[in-house]
Amino acid sequence: MKMIDRPNYINQLIHFRDKQLIKVVTGIRRCGKSTLFDLFCDWLLDNGVGKDQIIRVNLEDPQYHDMKDYLQLYEWIQKKLLPDKMNYILIDEVQQVMQFQKAIDGLFIKKNCDVYITGSNACLLSGELATLLSGRYVEIKMLPLSFREYMSVMPDQTDLIIKYQNYIQFSSFPYTLQLTQRRDIRAYLEGIYSSIVLKDIMARGRISDVGILDSVIRFMFDNIGNKVSSTNIANTMTSAGRKISAHTVESYLSALLESFVLYKASRYDVKGKQHLVTLAKYYLVDIGLRYYLLGSKKADLGHILENVVYLELLRRGYEVYIGKVNQTEVDFITIGEKGEEYYQVANTVIDSDGKTLSRELAPLDAIRDHNPKYLLTMDFTPITSHNGIMQVNALDWLLQTP
Repeated sequence: MKMIDRPNYINQLIHFRDKQLIKVVTGIRRCGKSTLFDLFCDWLLDNGVGKDQIIRVNLEDPQYHDMKDYLQLYEWIQKKLLPDKMNYILIDEVQQVMQFQKAIDGLFIKKNCDVYITGSNACLLSGELATLLSGRYVEIKMLPLSFREYMSVMPDQTDLIIKYQNYIQFSSFPYTLQLTQRRDIRAYLEGIYSSIVLKDIMARGRISDVGILDSVIRFMFDNIGNKVSSTNIANTMTSAGRKISAHTVESYLSALLESFVLYKASRYDVKGKQHLVTLAKYYLVDIGLRYYLLGSKKADLGHILENVVYLELLRRGYEVYIGKVNQTEVDFITIGEKGEEYYQVANTVIDSDGKTLSRELAPLDAIRDHNPKYLLTMDFTPITSHNGIMQVNALDWLLQTP
């Protein structure tokens, strides 16, 4: 199977090429960071860069397992540098090397080095690295496949709804498209889940109780799109017989966010123009992981669609918040280069008396500014304007070019 084109990310790498910035690609394990580097290397070769100018290191490859020290990494790359040409240095999973930031800084200060790195943990850009490289890097935040990218390799004869169902149930991780059997997809997702829990969460967070961690993860996967706090999570789990403190829940949530398993959407007061610190919502990086862990019997299709829309808004470069409007709430307020936009998401608004449509429109109607407002649903109806609120089919919206 050919590599899937990831234009949103490859264009960012091309844009920042040869600029005096370290390009840092972050995202969950197996979301396609290494393949992105492959695509970028192909682009470089097609645009006049010689093969000997490209230095690739994947620190998860067994051949580099002895490379644990930053000096080893630096000296290995130093020997391959061409003195009279630009060198393109691409390092996968750089956090595998202790004090890697010293090697990266040493390469960055060379005039003929253009440095690109990937990492699977948000800690990559915290602490000493952020201090050492402050103002000298740009982060490219990578997610698994968008619905549009997924559709780009799907057979045309398959029904659109079936493609969407496969997208959410069988995962948006790129490699799953090469697997045809459900049991193989499940085994692959089990491997991703286990490696994230064991390597990125338990080991780095020094968490010893895998059972409690698993319970927190299941709770969060089951409550995507619901307003939660560390205290009510702890109270709910303790009532169910799994005693845990709010402080421990908070540390587990931080670990899930740092590993890019969860994304946090804080609340924003639309009228007061201020951020709120209470009752955030959390969204999952891949709905297929939810089906793997919980099955389909508890699936709330409205919240699942909301999750898909949230990730797509992130892909399109927006800051995304939950909007508080008086006593009501709009699913998403986005802040981008052109200002604010508002999104309400519902699986369907079709019913016998129109009450569902009225309920979904009410929070948007309460916003009195003239910024764009959208109602996204799975209903296949023509694009409709409700007093300036555009009702659009969610799948058509997901397939739009950003």
